[in-house]
Amino acid sequence: MPESLNIIDLITQASLLVQIVMALLLLASLLSWVIIFRMSARLGTARNFDEQFETWFWSGEDLSKLYQGIQGSPERQGLEQIFYVGFSEYLRMHKKRQPKDDIIDGVERKLRVGLGRQQLLLESGLTTLASIGSVAPYVGLFGTVWGIMNAFLGLSQTEQATIASVAPGIAEALIATAMGLFAAIPAVLAYNHFTAKSSRLYDSRALFCDEMTGMLQRETSTDNPVASTSSSLGSQAGKQTTQVQGL
Repeated sequence: MPESLNIIDLITQASLLVQIVMALLLLASLLSWVIIFRMSARLGTARNFDEQFETWFWSGEDLSKLYQGIQGSPERQGLEQIFYVGFSEYLRMHKKRQPKDDIIDGVERKLRVGLGRQQLLLESGLTTLASIGSVAPYVGLFGTVWGIMNAFLGLSQTEQATIASVAPGIAEALIATAMGLFAAIPAVLAYNHFTAKSSRLYDSRALFCDEMTGMLQRETSTDNPVASTSSSLGSQAGKQTTQVQGL
């Protein structure tokens, strides 16, 4: 490639509109990589926290003690927060001496709400990745079309049409296409990857909710340990259980 056709010169000598398109694509690419790194860390942390909590949950620890252990934690997340919301509802309704079926229905509703909210936090950024992956190629194509149009308009004004006279314009136009693909391909791959990982986490958490509901359903009776402890926990929880009612 001749020295006059190096990429930096082509970008700096491009028309203003093509330069704007390139700048937008560069910003989109940087944004997608920031989201990729953040989501990778977030999903990895969420999976580790869920595994640790499940190990604790299935270790045989009494549910009331488990609830007390996480009650004062200000940074509950994932399964820990889902369990906290569901068991708080269980304590609230049992304190009001609601029927067994009503207690289980209320716990199921709160577990679904907690699960949905945690999933929204987990998937934050996926929509942006999808938008970049779908729009960036077309933005790059727009810059390409504009650059080629300018190249042929300039060619029509010259007395002698040669490849050398039209090559710079076409080259700068193709750079816009390349930048569009550079922004779109990682975004699409990351979107598919993170969607699959978040779906697996969601399925795992939904299964936990079903298991927890079944456990409470078996233990909800007048003479079981959880039920007999719930009244004392309700008085100890105080403000915390009242705040959970708004979740």
